[in-house]
Amino acid sequence: MLKIILPMTMLLPIALLSPAKSVWTNTTAHSLLIALISLHWLTPSYYPLKTLTLWAGTDQISTPLLVLSSWFLPLMIMASQGHLQHEPPMRKRMFISTLITIQPFIILAFSATELMLFYISFEATLIPTLILITRWGNQPERLSAGIYLLFYTLISSLPLLVSILYLHSKTGTLQLPMLKLIHPSTPTSWTSLLSGLALLMAFMVKAPLYGLHLWLPKAHVEAPIAGSMLLAALLLKLGGYGIMRVTLLMGPLSSYLCYPFLTLALWGALMTSSICLRQTDLKSLIAYSSVSHMGLVIAASMIQTQWSFSGAMILMISHGLTSSLLFCLANTNYERTHSRILILTRGLQPLLPLMSLWWLLANLTNMALPPTTNMMAELTIMTALFNWSSPTIILTGIATLLTASYTLYMLLSTQRGTLPTHITTAPNSNTREHLLMTLHIIPMLALILKPELISGTPL
Repeated sequence: MLKIILPMTMLLPIALLSPAKSVWTNTTAHSLLIALISLHWLTPSYYPLKTLTLWAGTDQISTPLLVLSSWFLPLMIMASQGHLQHEPPMRKRMFISTLITIQPFIILAFSATELMLFYISFEATLIPTLILITRWGNQPERLSAGIYLLFYTLISSLPLLVSILYLHSKTGTLQLPMLKLIHPSTPTSWTSLLSGLALLMAFMVKAPLYGLHLWLPKAHVEAPIAGSMLLAALLLKLGGYGIMRVTLLMGPLSSYLCYPFLTLALWGALMTSSICLRQTDLKSLIAYSSVSHMGLVIAASMIQTQWSFSGAMILMISHGLTSSLLFCLANTNYERTHSRILILTRGLQPLLPLMSLWWLLANLTNMALPPTTNMMAELTIMTALFNWSSPTIILTGIATLLTASYTLYMLLSTQRGTLPTHITTAPNSNTREHLLMTLHIIPMLALILKPELISGTPL
């Protein structure tokens, strides 16, 4: 663990002390090196917990997410170069160091084997995100978006803290390997029902469950590109990861808890997909689409079967890559046209012909075209849900149909049609942007060949 966390923290002096010419180069190169080193976590082993210390360890659920989070730091640094080029050098350093500070917290949250450390790092990721949104957002509404994010997260995570303390007073330990050995309490009593609800609530807001998702489109629309990538790729996955961890911990869930969450998640997948069809704002459309994808993840991790867990795991990783790629593409459009409205940015294919290839690839993976990992994940989740209760196939089927339709709507409205008259010239797409898209696409295509790396099943 430390051989990743220590270089991550040493990125801070690199960002603050590098000469102004080479800040971007140094930080990007160093973080890419760390990302390549982190790939060694993926080596298969027969042990359930690898690199186990008293406070951290990696297992099948956390390894793919850890690799994903260290992979995204160089990508976020590369994506932010465009909109920071006119800022003074000190502000650039501050921006990069904000991105770097959030990284050890995310890594700690994914690898903590002690619930209190997990809670602290889960909450600490909120502060740099808030700084990113309220300081570097594009519009004055960013303050209200930051307040939404802060209060949703805080109100939902106080019950989590209380129930963690209650668990500690009941069992005497908070270490996950120890908690797995303790007999599950009878799921009939009200206390266990309420503590289970409190444990799940914080992650449901983070993942967002439909109905608790109102902070997400606001935060996404107002955040700078690095903030959007961070939210879509990593912070939403904290919610899904927490649900998987906690449901394994609580033993059999009572059906009182299971049904409302499942119905809300599946109904929300359907509702947000249909909201996407009426969106005028490109970033808002991508944000709502990630709500519907995470709804499937929540539904899958609530029914707690082997199949649904591995499906949820694959969907979290592939959704992280896909939605982040879509946000990057939306940002390249925004930097050229300075507008996110779909009607004002249509017909960009003749202007940026190579970008339309990336748009096509991103949209095809977003609507789960075979043979992508999104497709494998959605099929696995749908099979698991259908096996649990057959009427769910109606909801998931309509949701996939709507997903395909709004994805095609997004592709057609950005790439096709007549070019609006106010766009006369647009700067060419540059190598940095193409490299950014390539580094998103390469893991997606590579994981098609070996999806069991991220499936969460013991290798």
